[in-house]
Amino acid sequence: MVNSSDFLHPRSRYYGKVQPENLVFNANLQEFAQHVSYICNLETAGKISPDEAYKKIRDLWKQLKRSKKELGIGENPFQNDDEQKDS
Repeated sequence: MVNSSDFLHPRSRYYGKVQPENLVFNANLQEFAQHVSYICNLETAGKISPDEAYKKIRDLWKQLKRSKKELGIGENPFQNDDEQKDS
C-alpha cells in the first residue's frame, strides 16, 4: 500500500555531494517546489488570486533564500575537497 504522504509529497533521491547542509537544503528545495506547484494549481483553478499566489511564492522564496544563507550553501564555490581537508 502506498503511503499518502509519499504520494502527496514525493521526494527525489539526492545524487549531489553528501554533506549534511546539502541534504537539508535539498529537502528545503524540494518542499519549496512542491508548495509552488500547489500554489500554481490553486491559482489556475481560480481558488486564489494571481496577486495572492505571487505573495505566497515570494514568501516561500524568502524562506528558501534564508535557509541557503543559514546553511552556508555556495559560500566557497571554488574551494575543492583537498583545500577543505587542509584547513
